[in-house]
Amino acid sequence: MKTLGDKNESIRQLKAKIMELEGFSSSSKPPSAPLGLGPIESSFPGGSFPLGTVHEFISLHPADAASTNGFISGLLSSMVSKGGFCLWISNRRSIFPPGLKRFGIEPDRVIFIDLKKEKDVLWAMELGLKCSTLSAVVGELQELSFIESQRLQLAVEQSKVTGLLHRHNPKQQHALACTTRWKIVSLGSNLPGGMPGVGFATWNVALLKVRNGRPGEWKMEWKDGRFLPLTPLESRKQIHLSRDQHYA
Repeated sequence: MKTLGDKNESIRQLKAKIMELEGFSSSSKPPSAPLGLGPIESSFPGGSFPLGTVHEFISLHPADAASTNGFISGLLSSMVSKGGFCLWISNRRSIFPPGLKRFGIEPDRVIFIDLKKEKDVLWAMELGLKCSTLSAVVGELQELSFIESQRLQLAVEQSKVTGLLHRHNPKQQHALACTTRWKIVSLGSNLPGGMPGVGFATWNVALLKVRNGRPGEWKMEWKDGRFLPLTPLESRKQIHLSRDQHYA
């Protein structure tokens, strides 16, 4: 006769098997340090950002693309903090490599590949995702089909590399074979005492889709080398500043 502990273990193993079939492999590489997404973490199956799978980010405007690259850099910070490497592939690079230091990433941890055609970006990303020695692969492009996204997902199922797909102003926003879909928008920095200058990177983070999880929306900032949620008062200040900048 099975004990309660045996039954709980059977349930745990069954859940793990289901998650593995849906792209959440229990053998995925663990992060070198917790990604520290705070309240966002509770939206994911298992309570942590899914590694070893492909994530989609959508930017509709150039300013959004810069914000999204900042958020992606925050994610990469933990993935490469223990000597890991990342490929950043694009045909319209929108990241300033020295700016990665703001997120605790040494530029030599990231290998940039600039290509002329989007189909070449997709091809290089698929090859990179098959390389198990990498921690992550970022691909910047505009369009891809569901079948092409399936090929990326199949690539990571063996290598357990994390794919971060950044789509710039896509004409088609149909569903892809990605574990999550995000939309990141910049908010105005809140400088103490009204001091001039540039404050901490601050975003409105929308998790539009997450497989087996709960979508949601949060206001976050990158401060002291980690993601931090804004308090309600800080959030109102950020929105006010963002509107002032928009109409200036």
